[in-house]
Amino acid sequence: MRKIKDEQLHLGAVPIGQIELDLDSRDEIAQLLYGLQALYKDPALRKNAFELLDKILPANTNRHTGRKGMELWSILVLGLLRANCNWDFDHLREMANNHIKIREMMGLSPFDTKKFKLQTIKDNLSLLTPEVLDELNTLAVTAAHKKLDHDQESLKGKCDSFVVETDVHYPTDINLLFDAIRKVIELVAKLCTDLDLTEWRQSKHILKNIKKKYRKAQKLKRSNSKNEEKQKKREQEIIIAHQEYIDIVLFYLNKAKTTLETISQDYGAENAFLAVLPIEKFIKHAERQIDQIYRRVVLDEKIPHSEKVFSIFEEHTEWISKGKAGVPQELGLNVCILRDQHGLILNHRVMQGEKDQEVAVPVVEDTQSTFSNFNSCSFDKGFWSPDNREQLDEILDEVVLPKKGKLSQKDKEEQASESFAEGRRQHPVVESSINALENHGLDRCLDHGIQGFKRYISLSVLARNIQILGHKLQKLQRKKLKMIERIKQSKASKACQPA
Repeated sequence: MRKIKDEQLHLGAVPIGQIELDLDSRDEIAQLLYGLQALYKDPALRKNAFELLDKILPANTNRHTGRKGMELWSILVLGLLRANCNWDFDHLREMANNHIKIREMMGLSPFDTKKFKLQTIKDNLSLLTPEVLDELNTLAVTAAHKKLDHDQESLKGKCDSFVVETDVHYPTDINLLFDAIRKVIELVAKLCTDLDLTEWRQSKHILKNIKKKYRKAQKLKRSNSKNEEKQKKREQEIIIAHQEYIDIVLFYLNKAKTTLETISQDYGAENAFLAVLPIEKFIKHAERQIDQIYRRVVLDEKIPHSEKVFSIFEEHTEWISKGKAGVPQELGLNVCILRDQHGLILNHRVMQGEKDQEVAVPVVEDTQSTFSNFNSCSFDKGFWSPDNREQLDEILDEVVLPKKGKLSQKDKEEQASESFAEGRRQHPVVESSINALENHGLDRCLDHGIQGFKRYISLSVLARNIQILGHKLQKLQRKKLKMIERIKQSKASKACQPA
């Protein structure tokens, strides 16, 4: 049984719209909760948000029968806190069980003894989808513009990209091979244990033997000696060490294949399919790495970049070199964001296998389809191409897109214009949004898979926008209270004056 938000208050519970939050707090928790409260208090907005949240449940889920699951509103609150505050799940569980204001925002009372288990939080947060979160972000940004009296203004965007790293180690072909064979042996051994088979009972000892060969190949470096004989001797040692490593891995790969064939025959291919499928995936990873190691070390080939994989667990990981000082490469994915002049992030895009110049037009078109008053945008040189310039001029009223390379006289005159120069001066403020996202946890994504990556990006963008709204509303409310206090003091002083 699932509810979006139980409207029936429990004993001692405070209505979410009446929760007292610290107006003077500069902490991200208070700002995010203040923004959430402001959105919740708007009946029309709350209704639309609840309709969107209802979409995250699988179609075959019965909303009315069965055990009571976590409320969808609570899932959203915890997801936003995790993304915005850069908490791991253990910290999130501690705060969900013991932080008074967070529990009040989830609709729990001080007398409620309900505690959330770690796995419950993980499973429920995984229900959130990037598509629903992006729609919620559109609702939140539209509401923020309205509440801050910006809804009648033309939106001027600033677009840039940055790298969000995946949770992977530095990849080499030999350590990726060890990752693959380790998972093959662990999964086959577990499957055999479950089926009471004993042929992989020494799996830990097998892994130790493989690791010895891996470490030997890893530690051998090419000789720096000027003596050709010493160089050739060391090269031969490197080839032998890598060949021994490949041979022992191949032996146990073939043994794993034989075991899987036996299990499929004895227990039926259909029954064993789900258990065998992940093992076969890691076997393919191992075979690819063996081929690349052999070609690189023994045949002295250069492996093309397009054939390389940088993680067998996070397969969407890309090797990105942006030429930044002190950062030769980053392992992750590029993410493009487009923010407006008020600091709110209107749109974002995970650039899987895409470059800056390939996403400029799609991001602008997508943003304009959502925000009709978006008519101006600035970019840096990385987004420039002749086609982009031509298409963006048709879509937007004003485009600030510096040209790469040598400028013609016409380009010089255009980029010297006052509006273009002002746009370029204002463009670097997008870096503040990028820096804020990274400081709030978007420097590295710890969620697994491309779906988890996209979900975490969408959560972080939504959380950032709600925090900005909360922070600005805090300032307005403090200003309002100070004005009321001054009026009271003025009236009191006049009342004390003699007639």
